[in-house]
Amino acid sequence: MIRNTLALLLALGVALPAFADSSDIDKVNGSIQVEDGGSAGKLSTVNGGIHVGANAHALSAGTVNGGIEVGTGATLDSLETVNGGLRVGSNARIGKGVTAVNGSITLGTGADVSGKLENVNGGIRLDAAHVGGGIQTVNGDLTIGANSRVEGGIFIDENHSVFNWGVSRKPRIVIGPHAVVQGTLKFKRDVELYVSDSATIGPVEGATPQKFSGDQPPQ
Repeated sequence: MIRNTLALLLALGVALPAFADSSDIDKVNGSIQVEDGGSAGKLSTVNGGIHVGANAHALSAGTVNGGIEVGTGATLDSLETVNGGLRVGSNARIGKGVTAVNGSITLGTGADVSGKLENVNGGIRLDAAHVGGGIQTVNGDLTIGANSRVEGGIFIDENHSVFNWGVSRKPRIVIGPHAVVQGTLKFKRDVELYVSDSATIGPVEGATPQKFSGDQPPQ
């Protein structure tokens, strides 16, 4: 599912400084921070987190064993993590995609991801945010919060993990008030799907939507 995982690991493990842009930052066993309003090239680290400050700009951010936090109004082309969560602040812009292998993804109010939003394990939440390339996940809950917009549909893949013994918990999928999901909502595993009576969604495959009114479905 995560096509770039191996490439990310190799890039972080065998960085070639001779060809690196002077604004690129590569670390092992250390965190990276871009100050508010600052700029940088490619940010990559192993065993450390990445923080991109408010209204800052970087080309990309990738980490193994660490999370990424993007401040309000910041801009990047892409975000990738292996074993770490991603938090994109309000009105931040991601020009391409956002990928996490084992980690949650949160988009703040007004955040915009032009490409695909995808992970394997971990919850995904949009708060009045926009995703232009669809959402794909396997495990974890998905909340398309009020006034959010998703183009490209939603795909919940089946769980092929050899560690998934017994009956697994059904992911909880919530499409909130006045949210819009364009494209097919396709589910390859059992889920609990709740759709606000004021939301607009595309065709559903593999699940039965349960309508709710108010801010949240019943717990």
